[in-house]
Amino acid sequence: MKKLVNDPREVVTETVRGFALAHAGAVVLQEDPVHLRRADAPVAGKVAIVSGGGSGHEPLHAGFIGYGMLDAAVPGPVFTSPTPDPIVDATKAVDGGAGVLHIVKNYTGDVLNFETAAELAEAEGIRVVSVLVDDDVAVQDSLYTAGRRGVAGTVVVEKLAGAAAQRGDDLDAVADVARRAIASTRSMGLALAPCTVPHAGEPSFTLGDDEVELGIGIHGEPGRERIPMAPADVLVEQVIEPVLADLDAPRGSRVLLFVNGMGGTPLSELYIVFRRAAEILSDQGLELSRSLVGNHVTSLEMQGFSITVTVLDDDTTALWDAPVETPALRWGR
Repeated sequence: MKKLVNDPREVVTETVRGFALAHAGAVVLQEDPVHLRRADAPVAGKVAIVSGGGSGHEPLHAGFIGYGMLDAAVPGPVFTSPTPDPIVDATKAVDGGAGVLHIVKNYTGDVLNFETAAELAEAEGIRVVSVLVDDDVAVQDSLYTAGRRGVAGTVVVEKLAGAAAQRGDDLDAVADVARRAIASTRSMGLALAPCTVPHAGEPSFTLGDDEVELGIGIHGEPGRERIPMAPADVLVEQVIEPVLADLDAPRGSRVLLFVNGMGGTPLSELYIVFRRAAEILSDQGLELSRSLVGNHVTSLEMQGFSITVTVLDDDTTALWDAPVETPALRWGR
């Protein structure tokens, strides 16, 4: 295993320390129990937004802490949910008196631990509402979840809900924005090669030189099927067609197209993917209104990509365009 690590058991600790140093003045790290939060949190009178989950998907979630997105992020061990204690601590630390929204990806550990944390926070007088992101159309069930997995569409949900909170919406309204974003978003991924979890020291799965995994999960969970390697355009078609079929957006709909890298795919290749995906949207009578390309929800160094499509309306378009200032996403300020 060749990785820029010291002790595999200290990867998350050293990662969050480096992240906090790199973004000092914008993000504050608390190490016991560990969470990261906006330096200006709590913001009085503003709904706070907390998310989190296993590490290894950077910049998700800590990279999206800041103005217009998250107030706090709670990192667990690599590919493993954080326990309730740091989630509770983060929730208390950022509560500005208007309540807290938990954005939770649909993985069993995340769901259970965020539920417990919400109950504990509410016992201390903080109103918490939770939403569950389940945008992955690849499978109905997996090794990690009951129902669909939460994958790259989480970024869209965090951006839209974060903008609603920043403009002053109350907790119920922010939660409604998040739920509408979830209902309007579908994703699916593909892996060309596996990743290696540091404490395991070996690839999480194996693929032949002539194989790709269609519908891969962000932890390396199996997808729909293994298919032969093919030119980029063919692979894009295999990924986006199930996304659009499940989304079932009427012709003329405005959409956001988000092409996400899994950590080990060059940006040049992601733009090749985006080009073909945009052509398919046009062929389907959908209007490409907004776009995002890059490594935002990764799986360590996995080679591959995912495609996320979100149907937009006037309000969600305005929320997407609203100013955001985080380490990994920023515009408009």
